[in-house]
Formats: sequence, structure tokens, C-alpha cells
Amino acid sequence: MAGYRIKQVETLYEGWRKLLKITVQMPDGRIMSREVLNSTDAAAVLPYDPERRTVILIRQFRAPVMHVEGHADLLEAVAGLLDGDGPEACAKRETMEEAGLRIAKLEPVGMAWSAPGMTTERLHLFLAPYTAADRVGEGGGLTEEHEEIEVLEISVDELVGLLNQGSIADMKTLALIQALQLRHPELFDRA
Repeated sequence: MAGYRIKQVETLYEGWRKLLKITVQMPDGRIMSREVLNSTDAAAVLPYDPERRTVILIRQFRAPVMHVEGHADLLEAVAGLLDGDGPEACAKRETMEEAGLRIAKLEPVGMAWSAPGMTTERLHLFLAPYTAADRVGEGGGLTEEHEEIEVLEISVDELVGLLNQGSIADMKTLALIQALQLRHPELFDRA
């Protein structure tokens, strides 16, 4: 893929995130433009309780989902923008804010582009073991960020049922569930 060169970057819109127009010269000399949503990196966490065989998922408003599918929410893993923090600190902060869950240990899964054809956002993915004693708050998100998050603690058996029904449609959540299945298959033995 050698020979591509960025010729110009323009800001088309600046709000919560920036919309950029990137002009690229292709190897054969042709010029193309792409609109790119410029975003900071984010962290996503799938908390799991190995003793009780449960996971924590959240349900929250997502404007794009409402626009396309007509319903306002999506079932997903805890996640948030780094906002100047490192991935681990962000993962712990977001898990407390969104799920009321104190996380001591993170199991890194990897880093992945969330949608490389349209955004600069990269996701740092983590699994996180927890116990019932780690549920120290209500969660629900931050009012100033207009978050109204429902916290769901569900059994691994119910999680498998949701997967089989196609009820989990968020890519980061699917990747984290698959990582949990691969790294901790004993949790799914009875599912």
C-alpha cells in the first residue's frame, strides 16, 4: 500500500468531535477525498464474576441506533473515551461511572480500530474479574454527559441466549464476549 500521500486535511465541523476532510494522492496520481470522524481513543471493559458466572452489561441511549433502527438503546460493554487518561485508568473510571463497579484487575485483550473506514478511534479492550463486593455504587453514568445508563448483571447462560438470539449487536461487546469465551471457557461449560 505504499505510495499513498495525504495532501490536505481540512476541518469541516468541530463539536464534540471533529469531522475532517482528508485529501489523498493515490499511487497512480489520482486524488481522492474522505470524510473522517476524528476521535480520541477509548477503552471498553467486560466485567465478569467467575464465581457466580455473571457479566455486567449496560444499556444506554445511542442516537445512531435510534436513527437507523428506530429504538433508542443498545446492550453493550462498559466503554468511554480516554479523556487524557491511559487505557487502564479510563477502563477503571468508566466501570465505576457506568456500572458502579470497582475494578482491581484488568486483563488486556488488545487494541482495535472501531471503524477504520470512517473514524480515528481505537478501542483498548479489557476483561475484568469482579466479585459481588466490588459493586460499590449504582452506576448509571454522569448527568453532565447526559448518560442514563441501565446496569444489567446477567448470567453467562443468559448471555449465551442473547448471543444466540442476535440480541447483542455491538461489535466491541461481541469481541469481548468472544475473548471471554476463549480465555475462560470454564465459565461457558454449563451454558
